[in-house]
Amino acid sequence: QVQLVESGGGLVQPGGSLRLSCAASGSIFSITAMGWYRQAPGKQRELVAVIATGGRTNYADSVKGRFTVSRDNAKNTLYLQMNSLDREDTAVYSCNVKGHFDSYSIFDSWGQGIQVTISS
Repeated sequence: QVQLVESGGGLVQPGGSLRLSCAASGSIFSITAMGWYRQAPGKQRELVAVIATGGRTNYADSVKGRFTVSRDNAKNTLYLQMNSLDREDTAVYSCNVKGHFDSYSIFDSWGQGIQVTISS
């Protein structure tokens, strides 16, 4: 089993910044990809940013230039630095981690999700 604990959510004003963290723990042999997703009320869940093998990253067009995804491999922790936040960024953000328990077993785990609210 793999557990994901997210932190760093909250309320900020438009133009502000926020940093999300996701710590993975449990029986982890290796991690192949880690990413952040978000879902606003009445909308489908969408990919925000992902970091995969070799440190390659991918971002949604709506957050490019404003958000930065990174990870600390030694701590199995994922980060999302969010700058120049806008009201449209308001959503529940969820961490996703894909990897292996061992040489044969694959896991795909999700965090509980944390609220990010942008409001004046």
